[in-house]
Amino acid sequence: MDTCYQWMESPVGKLLLVGDERGLRELQFAKGRTPPAVVATWKNDDAFLREPVRQLRAFFAGELHRFDLALEPEGTEFQQRVWSALQEIPFGETVSYGELARRIGNPSASRAVGLANGSNPIAILIPCHRVIGSDGKLTGYGGGLENKRWLLDFERSQLRLAFGGRR
Repeated sequence: MDTCYQWMESPVGKLLLVGDERGLRELQFAKGRTPPAVVATWKNDDAFLREPVRQLRAFFAGELHRFDLALEPEGTEFQQRVWSALQEIPFGETVSYGELARRIGNPSASRAVGLANGSNPIAILIPCHRVIGSDGKLTGYGGGLENKRWLLDFERSQLRLAFGGRR
């Protein structure tokens, strides 16, 4: 099973997409907290990752609010639960770490939820940027707080456009 990668320019900087036959495994910011490295055995294959790139471009153009891609993030069972719950947060909305912990049935696990959120290997598509502190403030983000702020502002502006300011 070959692992393929592709770089993509976006409004939040250069992104690295990594996937294989089962689905997308990573979407990382080139200038994030931990810049990604391309593994020597990976193949640079624009055709293989065409659909994830198409959907990301549509997202950044304001034409797509929900992704429809096979995602294959690698993580523990707990991380998988958190990442699944992240995908249920509606476009343009935010929740706190505590609320996310409640949603996965473990209300005292907000710190663990924060760690799982920070370990999310598929940024944007698994929208960890939609999680904020209990006081409403933006907290850490692997792609940088400026990108988290940009993504949240972008999503809210798209909703205002879609609903004519009624939302």
